[in-house]
Amino acid sequence: MTTFPVHTMESAPERSKPALQQLQSAFGMIPNIAGAMATSPVLIGSLVGLFGKVHGGSFTEAQVQAVLLTDAVTNACAWAVAFHTTLALKEGIDAEDVQAIRDGRLPRDGKLAALSALARTMIEKRGRLDDQDIGRFIAAGFGKDHALEVIAIVAASTITNYTGSITKPPLEAPFQAHAWQG
Repeated sequence: MTTFPVHTMESAPERSKPALQQLQSAFGMIPNIAGAMATSPVLIGSLVGLFGKVHGGSFTEAQVQAVLLTDAVTNACAWAVAFHTTLALKEGIDAEDVQAIRDGRLPRDGKLAALSALARTMIEKRGRLDDQDIGRFIAAGFGKDHALEVIAIVAASTITNYTGSITKPPLEAPFQAHAWQG
């Protein structure tokens, strides 16, 4: 089995350190998955660049977390499911809606359901959405710009989800309560 290091600020390649510092500032810690990504300055730098855009976009942080959790479940990345479960609950998403997403179901909240459905469909269809997929999303009160913005969130989560599946970083203690097996 190939193992990947989980870098700290001290052990990371020099070119990865600025990205790790940004994540440290955002989360108050360097998530293990970011420490694993730091092996590649290109990968960690790409994530951090996209991270700022995704979390500074037009969706609320709760809506972003609903998409990120949906993506983690759809991509079967156990680390990301636990992490985004924790953040979704922290952002005030109803626990039943969080559990629905973790179970592969749609949340009861209509806006979150539309976001979750679009994100899951986007991944499952590899971006080949049809007019009905987009129409349902727009009917929930979102615009075409929002549909395109979901692509950026899915891209960011794909980086994290694929890294988690490949590197298998250990799950930090704060996220253990939300451990997940797909």
